[in-house]
Amino acid sequence: MSGAAGKVVVLDYGFGNVRSAERALARAGAEVEITGDYDRAMAADGLLVPGVGAFAACIAGLRAVRGDWIIGRRLAGGRPVLGVCVGMQVLFSRGVEHGEEAEGLDEWPGTVGPLRADVVPHMGWNTVRAAEGSRLFAGLDADSRYYFVHSYAVHEWSLESANPALRPPKVSWATHGEPFVAAVENGPLWATQFHPEKSGDVGAHLLRNWIETL
Repeated sequence: MSGAAGKVVVLDYGFGNVRSAERALARAGAEVEITGDYDRAMAADGLLVPGVGAFAACIAGLRAVRGDWIIGRRLAGGRPVLGVCVGMQVLFSRGVEHGEEAEGLDEWPGTVGPLRADVVPHMGWNTVRAAEGSRLFAGLDADSRYYFVHSYAVHEWSLESANPALRPPKVSWATHGEPFVAAVENGPLWATQFHPEKSGDVGAHLLRNWIETL
């Protein structure tokens, strides 16, 4: 990590709470810049990809600023990326919302589909069953609560490491009506369905855990 904190870019592509993310990352100790500039996003120690709104619109916004290239190139070089909310969902193969199917970035196999619960959207605080050995949730209690706002989620995880020399992905889960993927740690690519930037002290702790890996 360069310097004491590390430089984090919050990718600005028109679909995310970029100011909230900026404040939360700064609180967690990072030097933060909001930009959609390709070169600056590539040069940062860490890249946070926010996301609010419809899957298809977020994908279109990402591609408009070459965000798909930025994410792909960073990951190819082992450079850390953190996706949040729809910024996590777009990392999967496809999303289906209101009958409309859109291709995702296909970093992970899987489909983002409607939450099947009595109350939708899932809005408010919920616990997460952290994966064993998780670095993202290190130092956080099992009863810690995180802030969710979403109507769609990934309900199945199928990717496992084919190379025994590589660490398998760590997948954490939450439940609203049924279990869904709440967070993933997969090499340099991490993501959360919940909003760390809206999760108070617990979210700040989680972001520090990420920043410390840069």
